[in-house]
Amino acid sequence: MGLASHGHDLGSGGMQAPIGGPDRADTSWWQSKPVRRFRRNPLAIVGALIVFVFVIVATFAPQMSELGRTCLRDLGLTAVTASDVRDPTKAVFWRSIVAPPATCYTIPRASFSPIPEAPSESYRLGTTSGGYDIFYGLLWGSRTAFRIGLIVVSVSLLFGLLIGGLAGYFGGWIDDVLMRFTDMVIAFPSLVLAIVIVTLLGQTLTNVIVAIALVAWPNYARVIRSEILTVKELTYVESARALGGRHFRIFIQHVLPNTIASMIVVASLDMGSVVLTAAALSFLGLGPPVGYADWGQMVNFARDWILGPPGQPLAYWFTSFYPGITILVFVLGWNLLGDAFRDAFDPRNA
Repeated sequence: MGLASHGHDLGSGGMQAPIGGPDRADTSWWQSKPVRRFRRNPLAIVGALIVFVFVIVATFAPQMSELGRTCLRDLGLTAVTASDVRDPTKAVFWRSIVAPPATCYTIPRASFSPIPEAPSESYRLGTTSGGYDIFYGLLWGSRTAFRIGLIVVSVSLLFGLLIGGLAGYFGGWIDDVLMRFTDMVIAFPSLVLAIVIVTLLGQTLTNVIVAIALVAWPNYARVIRSEILTVKELTYVESARALGGRHFRIFIQHVLPNTIASMIVVASLDMGSVVLTAAALSFLGLGPPVGYADWGQMVNFARDWILGPPGQPLAYWFTSFYPGITILVFVLGWNLLGDAFRDAFDPRNA
């Protein structure tokens, strides 16, 4: 479940024609070659639809679930006015989407029974050990997944851009020092290193994000360095340097734009692996507090009931099936999207 490296898929020859160069095609965005390749790829459409569905679910989780009493209280609602959260004309509708209280991420409990309850009219997907509502946990867990994925990918991308950009553009001893440091980080198994970091920092969602970001950035650094080593030798970059352009301006205007395609590919592929790593940490008991809406923790609740009681091996199948299939589809969607981006930006594809 560690973070997989996708750098070898991209190659060092660049992912697209120079954006800042003189041969840029004078076409609209929609008719550009990468977009046309993307639209012709059926798996790209499937991946985009899967991700889109999860975005909708995460956005409207407050409207699709029955909020707990503490969540309603912190939203200023009561059992009588709870329906206001589904009314777009009410301010609480938008607040629940944009800035819901932290208590809304706590999964409501049907009971404190250690035995799961089968799906029913009250609990559509059943409950886990401890009486936690599976449906609620999956809906709000999608928000947690996007939060972890987007923050980790953004931080890793920025840090990788800094390290890889400096190493690739300036080369020499700067490249040697930064890349040897990167190799040291890569030498440790990412999941094991993340476990150590979370153990040292403490078991909170924020620390999980920090831990994964600290082990995810080397992939970006290596890919960005590889792209910059190629782009900086192009004619128009050499011309800008010969005309006395400052390093910062050359890097921002001419070099960096040509790494965007590679960064999009790596970021989209990493969204799935980042969430998978976070789920692994939660499953091991190193994630958010017990009861927090998190997919990995939902699987953790089900681990004692995967095989069921003696003579009834599938009696509690729902406790592990729904969280597991949700993680599987989410990761699959991002992997399909990442592969589609890679193929779309590859100039070798017609």
